[in-house]
Amino acid sequence: MEKRQTTINKIAVAGIGYVGLSLAVMLAQEHKVYAVCRHQEKADLVNAGKRSPIRDAELERFLAEKELDLTVTVDEREAYTGADLVIVAAPTNYDPQTRRFDTSAVEDVVRKAAAYAPEALIVIKSTVPVGYTKSLREKTGRRNILFSPEFLREGKGLYDNLYPRRIIVGTDMADEEMVKAAEGFGELLKAAALNRDVSVLVMGSTEAEAAKLFANAYLAMRVGFFNELDTYAELNGLNAREVIQGVCMDWRIGDHYNNPSFGYGGYCFPKDTKQLLAGCADMPQRLIRAVVETNDARKDHIAAQVMKHLAGKDKPVAGVYRLIMKSGSDNFRDSAVQGVMERLAGEGVSIVVYEPTLAGQTSFNGYAVNNDLERFLAGCDVILANRYEEELAPAADKLYTRDLFRRD
Repeated sequence: MEKRQTTINKIAVAGIGYVGLSLAVMLAQEHKVYAVCRHQEKADLVNAGKRSPIRDAELERFLAEKELDLTVTVDEREAYTGADLVIVAAPTNYDPQTRRFDTSAVEDVVRKAAAYAPEALIVIKSTVPVGYTKSLREKTGRRNILFSPEFLREGKGLYDNLYPRRIIVGTDMADEEMVKAAEGFGELLKAAALNRDVSVLVMGSTEAEAAKLFANAYLAMRVGFFNELDTYAELNGLNAREVIQGVCMDWRIGDHYNNPSFGYGGYCFPKDTKQLLAGCADMPQRLIRAVVETNDARKDHIAAQVMKHLAGKDKPVAGVYRLIMKSGSDNFRDSAVQGVMERLAGEGVSIVVYEPTLAGQTSFNGYAVNNDLERFLAGCDVILANRYEEELAPAADKLYTRDLFRRD
């Protein structure tokens, strides 16, 4: 490989989901950025309307108010040609058959980026299995592939990029030039952030991949822990809110990620914990498996509690208020309440969904959708709400929620 340019004149970002678009917008304040999108209508939405195809208040504000050198295109050649830096933010869904992330989209981007911009530094932001980046470098014969994990919350991707808690870049630590490239990428992100008092950690790419998966596993573990605490309190007639407050006043534990829910879900936690568990299959461990299994146990418990509320009903109807997992988000992929819905349907319960993001639809995965809130509340025997909103007040007598603190 020839010596790379050190000046960043053009950046290409593959993908405009939560990760890709937030990075593209942040970097487009000071750099020429091309973002690759598969859907022309989404590209037009950003280019012409300066609107975001995903729900993120800070992202929408930046697109509307900031001067950004950002072009979204479906033309990969246009995006990658002449790029000094290619950031890969392609999806890597978990495949239960192979028990691994499907990295085909990442490999497709790397292949095309190498063809159109052979000197460009390639940085993978997609979550990948431990050891993947090293194996990809060996497979392709390209040194210039780094891995930099993202630690973004849904609906707050741009904010978390602007105010990062840490920046991690993984590289081949035996390759001096690539170590410098990793340091440079970390400084690029730091310079674009509003929080400049942030540590940049450069480490081996395999260590960086492990840090990503174990970080999410720990957060999922906290969710599972406080959900099990809540289950214990509910079944034993205790005030779960008071117990949690008493536990979390210990500074070593802290008052965060402790609000009970129907379980964890979304883009990261389910797939990341399963991928980590698959990678730990041949080592002595119990905790990672428990983190995965406790989520299923929580859904079992929630469904059993709802069935108690429906006892004696001839043709019970359960209403599900919102499929999304948190306020300010439009994502309900793998949301825990869907697992509860499956369990209730298996018991013969009719399910009706209230989800405004499904406007115009009358069904979702075979379940009825009713987005007339008043009729929805009136027509159900019990209302499940993973997170409470004041508009549920008229149905307080038939509401089932474990949202103790009224926050995400």
